Amino acid sequence: NKPSLIHAHTHCELTFLCFISLQINCVTFPVPASALEQQLLKPSEWSYCDYFWADKKDPQGATVSGFEVLLQKQLKGKQMQKEMAEFIRERIKIEEEYAKNLSKLSMFPMAAQEEGTLGEAWAQLKKSLADEAEVHLKFSSKLQSEVEKPLLTFRGDNFKKDMKKYDHHIADLRKQQVSRYAAVEKARKALADRQKDLEVKTQQLEIKLSNKTEEDIKKARRKSTQAGDDLMRCVDLYNQAQSKWFEEMVTTSLELERLEVERVETIQQLLRQYTTLRHETDMFNQSTLEPVDQLLQSVDPAKDRELWVKEHKTGDLRPVDMDI
Repeated sequence: NKPSLIHAHTHCELTFLCFISLQINCVTFPVPASALEQQLLKPSEWSYCDYFWADKKDPQGATVSGFEVLLQKQLKGKQMQKEMAEFIRERIKIEEEYAKNLSKLSMFPMAAQEEGTLGEAWAQLKKSLADEAEVHLKFSSKLQSEVEKPLLTFRGDNFKKDMKKYDHHIADLRKQQVSRYAAVEKARKALADRQKDLEVKTQQLEIKLSNKTEEDIKKARRKSTQAGDDLMRCVDLYNQAQSKWFEEMVTTSLELERLEVERVETIQQLLRQYTTLRHETDMFNQSTLEPVDQLLQSVDPAKDRELWVKEHKTGDLRPVDMDI
């Protein structure tokens, strides 16, 4: 993880090409001093394409790439969507069971013999339970068709397959980059060996510790130059591989960002539909009570007494004193 230093031999001189960068897991990053000059691709947007270039460690200590973190976010979103659908399914079951119990209760013959205006209000109250049961059944049906089903069908079975394609594509590019980086390191070592050999032969010739001829020196110099050229070629191939990986990372991470925005907005819309249906249910429930309220307003004890007396009277002649 130290700044890379490439020794390149050209024109019979040792020159040094210092790349102001560091390599982490075969990816080249700027050193902190020059990193300050690097601008975000999408400033102020907290975009995926700006914050997931490095690798990280998961809780188990395994290395996870930034792209894998983005993919995990997508898969987690899919799981959350599934769990929301399951939650709505439980809500539907509760509504169905509630409607069933309301309907059953409305048919109980309790207080069926109540008479008069109070009896009419009581009968309407029992009927309102059946009406309310119907409202809850409709609510549960709409929840199923307008909330639960869209949650289940949004991003079907192909979604995970698409995520695997993204994963394999980026992983293949990263593997190619790793391979090119290994070639750079191999060429770097070969250059260092050639340079050391050239330096030793040159020193031996200068102090006459060897019978090496000038031709041997030239040969060693050519090999050193060739090794430098090989290293530059490997670096160029590495940079091409990294550039391709970079471009695909930007494109794919922006697509994942778009998919996440789409997911959040879709679920937001479906949950709003839930609240709309819930408000409608409250409104319809209220309407079932309106006839009950009206009849309760009309309850008249005097009227009920009149009706009951007319139906059940046994005689209107009162008793008188006995005459002898």
